[in-house]
Amino acid sequence: MHTLNETHNPQLRSWVDSANDAGTDFPIQNLPFGVFRRYSSTESFRVGVAIGDQILDLTTAQSKSVFTGDADLAAQACCASSLNAFMAMGAPAWSALRLALSRALRDGYALHSALSTCLVPQADAEFAVPAQIGDYTDFYTSVHHATNIGKLLRPDNPLLPNYKWIPIGYHGRSSSIGISGQSVHRPVSQVMRPGATEPVLAPSARMDFELEMGIFVGPCNALGEPVSIQQAEQHVFGMCLFNDWSARDVQGWEYQPLGPFLAKNFASTVSPWIVTMEALAPYRQAWTRAEGDPQPLPYLDSAELREQGAVNIELEVFLQTAAMRERGMAEHRLSHSNFRDAYWSVSQMVAHHTVNGCNLQPGDLLGSGTQSGPTEGEAGSLMELSMGGKQALNLPSGETRTFLEDGDTVVFRGACNAPGAARIGFGEVRGTLLPARSLA
Repeated sequence: MHTLNETHNPQLRSWVDSANDAGTDFPIQNLPFGVFRRYSSTESFRVGVAIGDQILDLTTAQSKSVFTGDADLAAQACCASSLNAFMAMGAPAWSALRLALSRALRDGYALHSALSTCLVPQADAEFAVPAQIGDYTDFYTSVHHATNIGKLLRPDNPLLPNYKWIPIGYHGRSSSIGISGQSVHRPVSQVMRPGATEPVLAPSARMDFELEMGIFVGPCNALGEPVSIQQAEQHVFGMCLFNDWSARDVQGWEYQPLGPFLAKNFASTVSPWIVTMEALAPYRQAWTRAEGDPQPLPYLDSAELREQGAVNIELEVFLQTAAMRERGMAEHRLSHSNFRDAYWSVSQMVAHHTVNGCNLQPGDLLGSGTQSGPTEGEAGSLMELSMGGKQALNLPSGETRTFLEDGDTVVFRGACNAPGAARIGFGEVRGTLLPARSLA
């Protein structure tokens, strides 16, 4: 796992003034990577780094000869329309470029006037999914979410016996993963309505969000060669916010015996910026397992995991209805939780995913599964917040919700705070539900 270095110094300040603003998600201690172009332009998408309210265009910056050695090689890999080549280079290259960027963006940097011409305001940019995602696997790492859902579906046996032994996951659909701002049509599929004896083809009536973290894979492992838990995070580039949209009525009818299918594969949305694992180093915490719970099998356990396997990421869910937008009302916070409460860690997901010899590829995406906390206000889905649709949520507009309605916009935000460290954030992931397409 990454150790602290000079890039994490909370006293660092940038010559990009907005990076020094209190509360910015993107101070110089963060430096997340994404893919962008100027809004509504015909430019090619290219790799950039967020700094304050600006983006440093790495293709332009690399042409200024401000990088040398390993950092320059890494910057050359970033002269592309996706991050896959850079992801494949591994942690030494990522760290070298991050250090060079940190030094180049600090107050007092001699060539800052040259680099200032490489900045593009985030407000003037549009974004693309930051990597070509070859494969996507969704996990189920929150024991609180698993228990809450289990109580709704199986009151007498809410948590299945394998949950505390194995990181549960399923292979999802990468082609329908979009970038923040995505508009999602209400999906149509088979549903079995309450009291019915036969299913019908119909738009989902129980649309939901799932508050997740996305984990992007870096270097690959060869087919047949597992990744040990000690090496797992060397294969992880970074993390983003992730909304795994879900059609709960479709899911309830189709998921037995093979699990999610059309209820999940119609859309998922990622945030534009990937915060690197190195940037997250100050916010690591001890990973614990309750004494009465089974302890992980040896391939899922290590001293490093116990010492700093958890990540303190504060997460929030907001909702803005169409009526709220029309009335100029801000988004309403529905819930908050923290990724440190995940029952299974990032390293355990990677180690288990590959223990059978499965080969991960640069740019592959792992979803953490819905991140819910131990209290009522920490549920990461409407399915939990509304008790399966039985308990409506009251909104400040006077409206109520059990599940999402057409026109609703869902927003996730995330940030890291720790004593003696700068606050860093993930930005946001935003998506809007549109009406179902006509069945005619």
